[in-house]
Amino acid sequence: MSRPVVAIIGRPNVGKSSLFNRIIGTDSAIVDDEAGTTRDRHFAAAEWGGRQFWLVDTGGLRDDPAVPMDREIRRQVEVAIDEADLMMLVLDATAGLHPSDGKIVAMLRASGKPWLVVANKVDDPRNIDFFELYNLGAGDPIPVSALNGKNSGDLLDELVKRLPARDASPADEALRVAVIGRPNVGKSSLINKLLGEARHVVSEESGTTRDAIDSPFTFHGKELIFVDTAGLRRQARVDDGVEFYSSLRTRRAIDRADICLLLIDAVEGLHNQDLKIAALAWEAGRGLIMIVNKWDLKEKGDKTSAHFQKECGEKAPFLNFVPFLFTSALTGQRVTKTLDVIIEVNAERHKRISTSQVNDGLRELVARLQPPQQAGAEVRLNYATQVDAVPPTIAIFGNHPEFVAEHYIRYLHNGFRGFWGFKGNPLRIVMRLKSGRNPT
Repeated sequence: MSRPVVAIIGRPNVGKSSLFNRIIGTDSAIVDDEAGTTRDRHFAAAEWGGRQFWLVDTGGLRDDPAVPMDREIRRQVEVAIDEADLMMLVLDATAGLHPSDGKIVAMLRASGKPWLVVANKVDDPRNIDFFELYNLGAGDPIPVSALNGKNSGDLLDELVKRLPARDASPADEALRVAVIGRPNVGKSSLINKLLGEARHVVSEESGTTRDAIDSPFTFHGKELIFVDTAGLRRQARVDDGVEFYSSLRTRRAIDRADICLLLIDAVEGLHNQDLKIAALAWEAGRGLIMIVNKWDLKEKGDKTSAHFQKECGEKAPFLNFVPFLFTSALTGQRVTKTLDVIIEVNAERHKRISTSQVNDGLRELVARLQPPQQAGAEVRLNYATQVDAVPPTIAIFGNHPEFVAEHYIRYLHNGFRGFWGFKGNPLRIVMRLKSGRNPT
């Protein structure tokens, strides 16, 4: 299930960014005494009480439509409200009500979405009278201090109660495939060619797709749901509300996906942004297929595709374990092959290796190369087993897991890949202490 979105709304300088930083536990958002420091939005993954959600910090809403920056911030906040599943209206308890607060409340009410009233800067409830905030008629304000964290746990408890209910349905049998990549690499064109119809808008203009659009499709009796996403730009270029939320929707699409198709422009080659998008999907544990689109426009030489794939693997070693398809969404070249590869990667994703096979593989690898020893401690790897799939995860038990060097874990990883493949999927290896043994 995709993480819900929680947006922090309010006037300038009420402590929205401080609250954002308090909840996510970092100093990601800039905090300054100058009103209006946050003009764009920041978002980050957050978790409380086992519930995960996206937290969005917005610019402070002013009340002067004549000021261009104020108009832009208002437009961005309107996008935030439209995108959010839940909102927190942050008020300055020390300053009391402001005429703008009532106008913001009207915006929130008009949205028809749930929201909380947060009375910030209540460092000591005995010394601050924030009862004026009840006059908004928006429910009981929750007093907090974003600065010192007072009552932030109570706020988060209430927040997770208001989040949309979890999807109670059993795991969906459909295979969700997110089509991701930078703007204008042909994502919508690829899906249209796969579906055999112009179901998605295609335009020369970069960034035509702004929502994540679901398109069901059946292939060899298997239901696939293709999710066409807005292109992810470099963060420095995500400078308006629409672009910002397009990036957020893409990350949510990755969250919901089983497999991601990352489209690359064959002529432009692999960009750093392509690598970042690939890493997002890989680190999230999703299956990954690289689609090199516009191959018909690529100038060919000897073994051009092999050289292209080799260069990608040199830039990001995990891409050596990912299938590459060289296609043209315009002409249809090798597009239908994408469906076969999706089914193949999904099968690899759910592959289970018996414990006896994993142990045989571990013994063979250790026999080839012993783990580096530590002074005064003999490092032994006793046994291993696959503890999970989706993504595949192998646990290796030994007497000193903390001494197993990272380069040796990579050696084991590559060895297991050689035995069982897990093509197109991240393979995770976890080192654990053998139970019932004294580690010394």
